Amino acid sequence: MTSADAKPFPHRHLLGIEHLSADEISALLDHSDAYVELNRRPEKKLNRLRGRTLINLFFETSTRTKTSFELAGKRLGADVINMSVEGSAIKKGETLIDTAMTLNAMQPDAMVIRHPDSGAADLLSQKVNGSVINAGDGSHAHPTQALLDAVTIRRRLGHLKGLTVAICGDILHSRVARSNIQLFGKMGALVRVVAPPTLLPASIERLGVEVHNDMVAGLKDADIVMMLRLQTERMKGAFVPSIREYFRYYGLDREKLAHAKPDALIMHPGPMNRGVEIDTEVADDINRSVIREQVEMGVAVRMACLDALVHQKLERPTDVAAA
Repeated sequence: MTSADAKPFPHRHLLGIEHLSADEISALLDHSDAYVELNRRPEKKLNRLRGRTLINLFFETSTRTKTSFELAGKRLGADVINMSVEGSAIKKGETLIDTAMTLNAMQPDAMVIRHPDSGAADLLSQKVNGSVINAGDGSHAHPTQALLDAVTIRRRLGHLKGLTVAICGDILHSRVARSNIQLFGKMGALVRVVAPPTLLPASIERLGVEVHNDMVAGLKDADIVMMLRLQTERMKGAFVPSIREYFRYYGLDREKLAHAKPDALIMHPGPMNRGVEIDTEVADDINRSVIREQVEMGVAVRMACLDALVHQKLERPTDVAAA
């Protein structure tokens, strides 16, 4: 693809998967593939966002997402500012809107936000001039995680349509689960959710998923087994009898995994709680676990999203390396 052949990308913000069509998702995955190849070269840096400013605004702790957005911005040539909420005026009582207005006055080109409240990214997008990427808002959405999961699977299996994806664990509190349900549904996969009744949202069937309370039935002939951690920081009250009981019935081990397809891929968005939702032997299976690949894909996907949103077009990075 030459610069003249670049495809338009009609979105300024990435707030959730629900705003993307299947074709737009496919285009972002294709764009991410090009960045995967770039990131595996000795020389990884482009000038695609030279002169542009990216602000990472994280109200919750993060290792993978925050670091990968920082790397993504820097590899694209942007000036990257990681704003520490602990040291900001937010700790002095400033509202999110006032913070947004203050940062907007500095003319950033893109802002990445993670916030404990659902809807925070959408609110921010209404108050700033640059692009906003939702890096996780409460239990609502985490669109770049779903995109990187999709890239990981597609690079291993070649497609998404027709796959059976079993998402297991704390569905109730998981923004990752919601975004993945939307993405894989749009891409023609069958999505199952597997969890105890206490960790399932009410009426989740309306999202077009199969619902299972038993791991044996939920994992039967699955192509993808995606485990989620117990998000105890969002829990008010007891949702499981004990960690030991939870692992016995819902933790992924060899015995439960045997009910999925023999070559089923094992996924986890991280951070992992070994011995709680996943057994170490399974998590470290070099043939079937793609957990480390998910981390690698995260940088490429976030580069693709920043590039597409700021320029509002999709253009192969190899063609702009000298830009």
